[in-house]
Amino acid sequence: MFNAPGSSQQELKPGPKIGRVDVSEPASISSGIAERYATAIFEISKESGSLTKLEKNLTDLAAALDDSAELRDLIQSPVVPRAEQGTAIAAVGKKMKLVPELQNGLSLMAQKRRLFVLPQLVAQLSARIAEDKGEVTAEVTSAKALTKTQSEKLAKTLKARVGKDVKISATVDESLIGGLVVKVGSKMIDTSIASRLNSLQNAMKEVG
Repeated sequence: MFNAPGSSQQELKPGPKIGRVDVSEPASISSGIAERYATAIFEISKESGSLTKLEKNLTDLAAALDDSAELRDLIQSPVVPRAEQGTAIAAVGKKMKLVPELQNGLSLMAQKRRLFVLPQLVAQLSARIAEDKGEVTAEVTSAKALTKTQSEKLAKTLKARVGKDVKISATVDESLIGGLVVKVGSKMIDTSIASRLNSLQNAMKEVG
């Protein structure tokens, strides 16, 4: 049975079982959940020699999440029963020919009501694979999905800044008012309007 690290049978110390999940959890919590699953899936896939296939699976999944409102609704809905989510994600995995490590991980996520972090999982796994290949990955969060042209332009700009080829791992956060939040390694570049407003508000408090 697939288990995320440190989860045993009680993954991430879940709260009371009320049959639904709050999909509005803070981004930091979602990222932490995704990181645990990403670590497990990556390590098992590396041991089995399936990273190349996993990388293609992630590209296909990212495209599916962008293109399919039905898939997004499936992973985000707080009312779809666990069994129904599990059956649906298993069908998706079979159709997309996902490697067993990823398929098993998604099945467990469905059981634990964690499918809502799938976009973060895809991004984190892509970053781990890129790092394993010696590439530099930029985790980019924007209010709207980046176009291919925008991604290529951003990659070129970041390459000039870090001196290495950069692979873009993009996610969407509609709560951003504009701009981008870019993370390359431990370096964070936040150009969002929301960030600027927060900085201005903090400055005004200090003046007051």
